[in-house]
Amino acid sequence: MSAPPAGAADPGIVCAFAVTRTPPDVATLASVTGHQEGGPLRVLRAGGLCLVVQDVPAALFGEEALAERLNRPDDLERCARAHHRGVEAAAGQGPVVPLPMATLYHGDRSAEQAVVSRKSVLDALLDRLRDRTEWAVKVHATERAKDAAVDAAAPAQAGAGAGAGAGRAYLDRASARRRGRQDANAKAAAEADAVDTELRRYAVAATRHRPQSERLTGRRAPQLLNAAYLVENTECAAFTRVLARLTAAGRHPAVEVSASGPWIPYSFARWDEDPDATEPDRTEPGHTEPDHTEPGHPAPDHTESDPPAPGRTEQPLRKQEAGA
Repeated sequence: MSAPPAGAADPGIVCAFAVTRTPPDVATLASVTGHQEGGPLRVLRAGGLCLVVQDVPAALFGEEALAERLNRPDDLERCARAHHRGVEAAAGQGPVVPLPMATLYHGDRSAEQAVVSRKSVLDALLDRLRDRTEWAVKVHATERAKDAAVDAAAPAQAGAGAGAGAGRAYLDRASARRRGRQDANAKAAAEADAVDTELRRYAVAATRHRPQSERLTGRRAPQLLNAAYLVENTECAAFTRVLARLTAAGRHPAVEVSASGPWIPYSFARWDEDPDATEPDRTEPGHTEPDHTEPGHPAPDHTESDPPAPGRTEQPLRKQEAGA
């Protein structure tokens, strides 16, 4: 974020939440608390678009102070929840382009200029996101699939002997475990891809994010798919029926499928990209864990005079679950 000219009055720091065409009503804005340390939510008009913002104190939202706060998990979660509240407030009257968490400007003028300079992209995104929502789907290998290697080794163990045959028996058991592990992994990966393929039939766009680690998921079995799907509101019923089938026990025995939504389409509001250029198999290297289903830990974006290139902004609150 660039500094104001020498000798100029400090215009203050403005935190931006989302861009929309139709501003939320006054009562809605008044009822929503963004960052607790800041002022009331308000609307800036720029180039025919509306930007929902909040004035925040420089002592807490200056670059160094904010970086320090966002390194503390509790403060990070509070900021994520505040950001999500601001985005939801902006979404009350129509489609929105949610901005990355901690999109900050030095004053209203800088914020307005950033919107005007990207008006064509923002208009295209608002058109694309109208009457569409996002669904988040995660696929994990089952514990049974993870342990299949042990079961596969059992026949070889039964043939173990003593003396000269013991070494050969040990190698046989190791080879059986390796084959079992490879087969289990391949089966689980194929089933995860099958889930993704089926869900894409009911979505207008989809993207894969980096799978979360076992440390974050708290599960022994690995996460194989961490995906988001952009779905027409008119197709939501069909999409949830498919989810119910996919999460039903026995449909894909090597994996477990979980889903949440509908969400504001954070994953598809990249205003640093061509909104018409879909990349259905893209894996976003910048995706920050955890994702939709954990209480928000989005990565803070750096601050600058123009909005930072949007990274993946996570939804910090769980909505309805779709499952068996």
